[in-house]
Amino acid sequence: MKFLKVDMSQKTVTLEDVKSDYAGLGGRGLTSTMINAEVPAECDPLGPDNKLIFAPGILSGTSAVNTSRISIGAKSPLTGGIKESNVGGTVATALGRLGIAAIIVDGQAAANELFLLKIDRSGEASLVPGDEYKGMRTYALVEKLLSTYGEKNGVLCIGPAGEFQLGSASIQASDVDGRPCRAAGRGGMGAVMGAKGLKAIVVELGAKNSEALTDPEAFKTASKAIVKAIKENPFTGQILPSAGTAALLGMVNGLGAFPTRNATAGQFEGADNISGEKLAEVITERGGKTTHVGCTQCIVKCSNEYVDKNGKFVTSSLEYETLWSMGGMLGIDDLDAIATLDFLADDIGLDSINAGVALGVAMDAGHKKFGDSQAAIDMMEEIAKGSEFGKILGNGPEAVGKHFNHHRVPAVKGQSIAAYDPRGMQGNGVTFATSPMGADHTAGNLVGEYLTGALNPLEAEGQIEASRNAQIAMAALDCTGFCLLAEPALAAPGATEAFIELLNAKLGTQMGIEDYTNMGIQTLKAEKEFNRKAGLTTKDDRLPKFFYEEALSPHNKVFSIKDEDLDSIFDF
Repeated sequence: MKFLKVDMSQKTVTLEDVKSDYAGLGGRGLTSTMINAEVPAECDPLGPDNKLIFAPGILSGTSAVNTSRISIGAKSPLTGGIKESNVGGTVATALGRLGIAAIIVDGQAAANELFLLKIDRSGEASLVPGDEYKGMRTYALVEKLLSTYGEKNGVLCIGPAGEFQLGSASIQASDVDGRPCRAAGRGGMGAVMGAKGLKAIVVELGAKNSEALTDPEAFKTASKAIVKAIKENPFTGQILPSAGTAALLGMVNGLGAFPTRNATAGQFEGADNISGEKLAEVITERGGKTTHVGCTQCIVKCSNEYVDKNGKFVTSSLEYETLWSMGGMLGIDDLDAIATLDFLADDIGLDSINAGVALGVAMDAGHKKFGDSQAAIDMMEEIAKGSEFGKILGNGPEAVGKHFNHHRVPAVKGQSIAAYDPRGMQGNGVTFATSPMGADHTAGNLVGEYLTGALNPLEAEGQIEASRNAQIAMAALDCTGFCLLAEPALAAPGATEAFIELLNAKLGTQMGIEDYTNMGIQTLKAEKEFNRKAGLTTKDDRLPKFFYEEALSPHNKVFSIKDEDLDSIFDF
């Protein structure tokens, strides 16, 4: 495996062997270990000393299903700490097949210079002047790039938000249909990419796998076991293909943990109008797709294609988190409006979660009324224009809260919570508070345990241990390139062992479950160490005060986990 090193200051691209310190690492384990070792923790996240690292998972590029995830890591301009943002699409598989363990972008182009990084299917890479793409939104950009370089290319790119270097700026990834509708949304990675002077990475698809498996037969056997587990699991084999992540909306709303109108209530009276069932009904009536493959080698097919009343494409995929952040969080129960807002987030290059919560804080502060979908659309367009208020919105909920001097800002370390209220799901609150990433639902989500009744979401007992275990498990999974949404299938008898055998057959290791768990622990340790060096303390591992003081209906609960218990979570 090789590192592709890009120096934006010198405008050079070189290919180097992977150093022994990073051998066997992939995805989040590689990005976090390298950032901790090589990035000055006190550096300006938008300056030349930060590194922006694109690392496919260990299994990306192999024939294993659902392994098309790529980790994008840097010091975050939003949290001030370490960040890994994860996205699917087509690029991870393409890089894995080229034997590229990571693209490492260092330095900074001169002011007003903009470039593309082009990689062909032989692995040849070069920086190409990109001035003609300045200011372009992502859909028009990707359409032009694929017209120029050919449809058989995968793209990672930024929109205007990234060029403006806003804290909510995402990096958009093209899906299998060549649309930039997959987002590495969290933590402002798009701002770092914009600060580097990099508009897009274009990777030619179709390379033959350059990395031989250590044990092809063992890999094939384990792969078949994973496919069987995914197809037989009710969530990955039935619920996700039929309704996608939107299936969670009614469930979480029923539990009273659906943050509504800037987290002032736990249930949304308009939930039935934007539920997974309603979404599927509308898509079907209009001739869209309720089941759709968005990422290379996906067999879960959780994506969808939302179309307007005339059958014209609007967005893909309309997922649970955005149905919440652009829906219930804003008091909006109109699927067409939410789909438009989702499209705008992707097109402008914004984290739909962080941007939606920023709009919610503005509404809560009295700037606009909850439920006003046109006002929400107008605010998104302000971000795209880069107006003074647009930049405040685009820098996320904390910036909006400061602007309006408003106290109710549901964010940790500058990053908004996701679609699970900590008062209605206490363990998710633990994850939001303590994750090195800031409030992040993918860092250790316990929604499955609450929905199955394995854990009481309203009581403090068991939440620390459950969050700890989930955070370790997710940190390990993020090293592999395997999709989070396929992960529930690994609970089947023998499936976890088969998954670890995939890693062993690829790497030639003798890893066991304990070693796999340790991969997650070591990743978290690197992240915590970087944050400590960057000046973050246990005081940053807290939820906003209103979660402790304002009871959430319908249960009238506050967040009840003690500070000393939060501080004990990573005692390993």
